[in-house]
Amino acid sequence: MVSKTLFQSKVLIVDDQPLAQSYMKQSLESIGFRELTCAEHAHSAIRLCEKQKFDLILCSFNLGRDKDGYHLYEELKKKRLVRQSTGFIFISAETDASLVRSVVELQPDDFLAKPFVLRELSVRIERLLKRKRALAKIYDFIDVENYSKALKYIESNLSADGMAHYSPILLRLKGELLIKLKRFAEAKEFFKSVLNLQKFTWAKVGLVESFIANHEFKMAKSLLEAMVEKPETKLVSYDLLGKLELQLKNYHQAQEYLASASEMSPRNIERQTSLLNVARINHDYEQHYDTNRSILKYAKHSIHDCPDIYLNVARAGVDYALTTEQSDLINRLTRQTNDYLSELKQQFPDADTQEQLDIVRARLHYLKDEREKAVALINQLVEEDGPIRSLEDTLDKAKALHELGFHQRSSVLFEKIAEHCAKYPSKDETFMAYLDQEKQERNDIKYGPRELNNNAVQQYQKGKYQQAVDTFTQAFRIMPRNQSIALNLLQCILNASHNGQSFNSELINKCKKTIEASRLDNDQRIRYDKIKEQLQQSGL
Repeated sequence: MVSKTLFQSKVLIVDDQPLAQSYMKQSLESIGFRELTCAEHAHSAIRLCEKQKFDLILCSFNLGRDKDGYHLYEELKKKRLVRQSTGFIFISAETDASLVRSVVELQPDDFLAKPFVLRELSVRIERLLKRKRALAKIYDFIDVENYSKALKYIESNLSADGMAHYSPILLRLKGELLIKLKRFAEAKEFFKSVLNLQKFTWAKVGLVESFIANHEFKMAKSLLEAMVEKPETKLVSYDLLGKLELQLKNYHQAQEYLASASEMSPRNIERQTSLLNVARINHDYEQHYDTNRSILKYAKHSIHDCPDIYLNVARAGVDYALTTEQSDLINRLTRQTNDYLSELKQQFPDADTQEQLDIVRARLHYLKDEREKAVALINQLVEEDGPIRSLEDTLDKAKALHELGFHQRSSVLFEKIAEHCAKYPSKDETFMAYLDQEKQERNDIKYGPRELNNNAVQQYQKGKYQQAVDTFTQAFRIMPRNQSIALNLLQCILNASHNGQSFNSELINKCKKTIEASRLDNDQRIRYDKIKEQLQQSGL
């Protein structure tokens, strides 16, 4: 039985199965709870939380339709419909590792795997509600973002009689608040002192965050490289390593770490967004496309669900298709892109997306060498002088104009994007770096990927090897993972060297790295072996 002071707590049970809901309700009544409310799906739970405050929410992960328990808790947190003083317990029969890791990243108060015994449920609930009640004032200050006042209450509670049981939680809250208050030097010393007493995982993570905030990157990396070897800290270590490498602008390494973290816990949309932005910087069109598809998969029915996620995956499909020579892959990407556009219209029939759809379709026509149809779609668009409403929409329009040869109009849009970003800087520095790179490349390179490759091949066939080298170098700049272009570029460099031209060994090594990291067919392998031998003989 829970204590008499606790059974008056208001409890919300969220479960789509009537029998499970009834069993949970009876179980809670048997241990003393009386103020019980039930919701059979996430939408009902959200409406109930908008009307009243609950002390405890018991939520099944599988809710049958639309939003699942993860979507529900994420939305309740973002909309601030649950307070710090509200206990939240996930209950699930599913214990898939990626699901559990995703849930843990949301930081619920507890995760209870089915089947469980009544005694276990009772003990966990009572322990949780006692803690929430004991620390209620601190939680209230955190809710209103009065972190300084919350910190003072923590300090007084750490030395108060009867609070020793809550010391680990109070210490953890103190560390989190020091970070929120940007008192990073103080936070670093605090986490070090905690770790001298006990090796709490949260204290190690806090110390790393303090190192990064203090620009002590070597110390942070050294600690993370040890933490990443341990199963319990692998995910958070990959995530922090990715953020660290982003700060250092080591984009290839950052992508590897963020991809590893996203694979372990794919529901984190914020991290997936960082991953797709860094993949764009690295010209990794496949990763960019796959990450957009993953975001679409996990954002459906969530607070992130909107027309943009369908548009972005369609745009990524076109970008990917334009940079590959595999006809089967191009056909598959084209088909999938059209499917995503159709799904967008079905899911959001009233959304004002006609211009964005026309731009994507124009790029699809361009992909299929249907230039006249592409130009007709672009020319019917109304030129707007007003402010930018969506950077992604404007960027895709600028890309389409550039691909179709309307360089002046494209340049005007890129300048408009730059002015907008200067006025409203994004918090995501990776996205800003990508925009700067895209603008520079479109200014330097007047042709799309296909034209560059075709022009370079024609130049090579006419014996204009130096021109072919220059053109293939441009193509390789925007398609650094394309082994065919890397092979062609090496061949051109080899032929041009016979005419006395000298070449950058760094470019040659980049080509080799791309080729050796790719899956070559038999003809490509034979060709590469010959080129390598000839390069060595030529001293390149």
